[in-house]
Amino acid sequence: MVNRTAAGRYGVRFALAVALTTAIPCLGVQASASADPTEDTSVADGGSHLVSTDEIDDRQSTMQVYSASMDREIPLRVITPADTSEPRPTLYLLNGAGGGEDSATWQARTDVVDFFADKNVNVVTPMEGAFSYYTDWEQTDPELGNNKWTTFLTQELPPIVDSALGTNGVNSIAGISMAGSSVLSLAQSAPGLYESVGAYSGCAMTSTDPGRTYVQLVVEGRGGGDTSNMWGPEDGPGWTANDPYINAEKLRGLDIYVSNGSGLPGPGDQLNGPGINGDVGTLANQILLGGAIEAATNQCTHALADKLNELQIPATFDFRPVGTHSWSYWQEDLHKSWPMLAASIGL
Repeated sequence: MVNRTAAGRYGVRFALAVALTTAIPCLGVQASASADPTEDTSVADGGSHLVSTDEIDDRQSTMQVYSASMDREIPLRVITPADTSEPRPTLYLLNGAGGGEDSATWQARTDVVDFFADKNVNVVTPMEGAFSYYTDWEQTDPELGNNKWTTFLTQELPPIVDSALGTNGVNSIAGISMAGSSVLSLAQSAPGLYESVGAYSGCAMTSTDPGRTYVQLVVEGRGGGDTSNMWGPEDGPGWTANDPYINAEKLRGLDIYVSNGSGLPGPGDQLNGPGINGDVGTLANQILLGGAIEAATNQCTHALADKLNELQIPATFDFRPVGTHSWSYWQEDLHKSWPMLAASIGL
């Protein structure tokens, strides 16, 4: 039996309303030197193609990929395998609500580069998609623009990555927070594309409360967008069609790893913790606001565990007894989930 949080529906709604409309300070991004871009002719169906690649070092680069569905270039951070003597699999690793457009990224806030230094896998991270839920929006939004992320990530991008990086076509996907919901939906929308999925501190219940409130506060409260442009009216089919909890049966056959903290302060929530740097205000935000968000996603994650158990779909759930909605725990989650993700893609 897993421990359950005591937060009620309305307590969660209030906590989310406070937490998600308040900024949590984050570290700045270190600038990287880059080489001149090189043109590539790798083209996906519909005209999407690799525009350029800027080298950062011998293992890292920034790729610019034109998305035909969104009619714009999307930047990607790429880590290539330690040994490229043969084709390797790919891990698509998604950022949270900021989509990599702010300083809250895997590269800036975790040891992701060092962690993959000895691993034979391509790691690809989109550096756009803020507040989009990495989904296909029904309409262009005046604030957040034209978003067709499901199309881009599951149809346009994989053949370009496979061609440009010489992969073996075997994929896994993982993400945090907002993207912790998105990776489940992306896997459901593209059967056979991914072997496994890692969802860290996400909320799979996106069409009912508290998950629906979470979606609205991310898209509207933080991003200034309109969720009716994303999935239509609240009672419409778009919300249920994109709800990983309702569509849980579509996760069958995947290797699944889902993690969540309780929201209670833990080892990463101290003045000397990662990203805190002795700042009392930063620590207070992480404990109070990050704690409230994590408690809410914890409720969603327990519900998903029950759903998959009911459907007899195997999955690994890691319910940490402590931990806020913050990067030190997501780094730990990636480390802990990697053996399962790696095994699923043949490593």
